[in-house]
Amino acid sequence: MTDDFSLPKPSDIADAIRDFLRLESAGGILLLAAAILAMGLANSPLSDFYDGIFATPVAVQVGSFAIDKPLLLWVNDGLMAIFFFLIGLEIKREFLEGELSSLSQVILPGLGALGGMVVPAAIYLWLNWQDPRAVDGWAIPVATDIAFALGLLSVFGTRVPTALKVFLLTLAIFDDLAAIVIIALFYSGDLSGAALVVSAAVLGLAFLMNRRGVTTTSAYVLIGIVLWVAVLKSGVHATLAGVLIAFCVPHKGVAGQSPLKALEHDLHGPVAYAILPLFAFANAGLALGGMSWSDLFHPITTGIVAGLALGKPLGILLFVGLAVLGGLAKLPKGTSWAQLVGVSVACGIGFTMSLFIAGLAFEHGSTSDIAGDRLGILAGSVLSALMAAAILHFSLGRAKA
Repeated sequence: MTDDFSLPKPSDIADAIRDFLRLESAGGILLLAAAILAMGLANSPLSDFYDGIFATPVAVQVGSFAIDKPLLLWVNDGLMAIFFFLIGLEIKREFLEGELSSLSQVILPGLGALGGMVVPAAIYLWLNWQDPRAVDGWAIPVATDIAFALGLLSVFGTRVPTALKVFLLTLAIFDDLAAIVIIALFYSGDLSGAALVVSAAVLGLAFLMNRRGVTTTSAYVLIGIVLWVAVLKSGVHATLAGVLIAFCVPHKGVAGQSPLKALEHDLHGPVAYAILPLFAFANAGLALGGMSWSDLFHPITTGIVAGLALGKPLGILLFVGLAVLGGLAKLPKGTSWAQLVGVSVACGIGFTMSLFIAGLAFEHGSTSDIAGDRLGILAGSVLSALMAAAILHFSLGRAKA
């Protein structure tokens, strides 16, 4: 009797990894896996090890100049600046030649995004108005995790109309743009005049490079690092440096090449498959020990859950409905109201962006604030995902043969 069992060949493993990374939902799957792993470690005997990893101090020093932060803040301030750099590149490209280049294309998702920010924020503020400290978290439920939302949509394959995907993508771009503005206006610390002057000078140099036709991407990356350090020291959140330098990267280069598109292509994989899962792993570890069902009804928690699962779809549908009824726009081609409801509910999956904003909102808050916002984000995102999956299952047509 022979044993046919054999270990997979390295080439087979490599092919399997490549096939996985080609999946549209791969980034969302990795995010989910990272979050589950973080939750498992935070509630296991290895919880001290998990907490200790991201509390490890990491310092970079040149002479008397030093940046000394725990590893968690290097992830949140440093790696996430690369994520926002990619967002900035995508936004610029969309405005120049994509879904944001025509007014008729942006009215409906633009108004939907506005409603998807105003209503969740209003619900959160209504439930937390009595607590000045909790009010700082008003922006947590306004964010959409595009990786998870698109991942959910991709589960339904060819059943999803292309126009519905475009609507979700365009709405998410507006969401990201709004998140950038919110962080700049409401979640910056004590400002340093000298560092702001340096930041402005570095940004001016990057703009001048663009106008003079400098198309070498490494030059913009190098000056972007300098800008990140200056913005970090200025009191404005460091991730905004990524967006600002992205707007300076030229769209057109020599011989028809696009430095912007090249950088966007090169960064998509590392951000989707490494940076965002690492961020989720670092921030999603909520220890449930000592928590009870009553914690779900804390105003911070209920404000986030209600804002994501209820306020987000209500706001999107309200503003979209008014635009359609008022004749300002039409429903995306080939889509129905039921499908739009499903996508609007999917926008309540806040997760990565909500965790990021929560970290800024309660950066100096108590442990109970941190537990409440993480619990609310996880519960609201899971509830939104389950409801969206059910609605889309029944509203989408049969798969194409």
